[in-house]
Amino acid sequence: MRKKDFFQFKQFHIHQEHAAMKVGTDSDLLGALAAGGKRILDVGTGTGVLALMMAQRFTGAKVTAVEIDDNAVLDAKLNFEESKFASRITLVHDSFQHFLLERMTEGTQFDSVICNPPYFDRSLECPTLGRTRARHSSSLPFSVLAEGVSRLLCEGGTFNVCIPPDVLSDFNAECFMAGFWLRDNYNIKSVPEKGTKRHILIYQKGIAEAPTQEQLFCMRNADKTVSEWYKETLKEFLL
Repeated sequence: MRKKDFFQFKQFHIHQEHAAMKVGTDSDLLGALAAGGKRILDVGTGTGVLALMMAQRFTGAKVTAVEIDDNAVLDAKLNFEESKFASRITLVHDSFQHFLLERMTEGTQFDSVICNPPYFDRSLECPTLGRTRARHSSSLPFSVLAEGVSRLLCEGGTFNVCIPPDVLSDFNAECFMAGFWLRDNYNIKSVPEKGTKRHILIYQKGIAEAPTQEQLFCMRNADKTVSEWYKETLKEFLL
């Protein structure tokens, strides 16, 4: 197997031969920082990396992973089956919109939802359907995602996402209209001298209980060595 098609974590491994989007920094940080619970939903699971990270962190949790793309499901299914967390993860091959309709009928609610959402609102469509679904909000608009997650979460439940700075304002607005308040905002820089590269956001359903906790971190130091914060944050996952 080619090296790029396989990624080894400490407690599980990720096959990624078929999925359009491979394991990356966004998912690593989101999985390590997200708030959890007993019932966790991973929207657009892709290779399944976020579902596996949440299953590792929250040992009593049941994780439901939803994915629409046929190729990504091939990888996620294998990754779940080969992990020691297999009994606690359920893979659903479906669109989020259809999954929402079914679960609302059943009355199922979750304590935590995690999603590395499509966000390239203003960019050109990717040449393959898989990458378009994974990268563009045309396949899952922010408004549909935020409103749907709000309906699936119990009161006080958390919605955890990774968002680039250029769509932060739009995404915030949709979440606020859907009944969330922003509990935590991790501003992540690649290096100290550059601007924020990504935001790890934790929204909570319900009325705001406190001001948003804003934190700024760098993945690398000024001399380009890996920061202690980054190593500490991912020490339970990366080799």
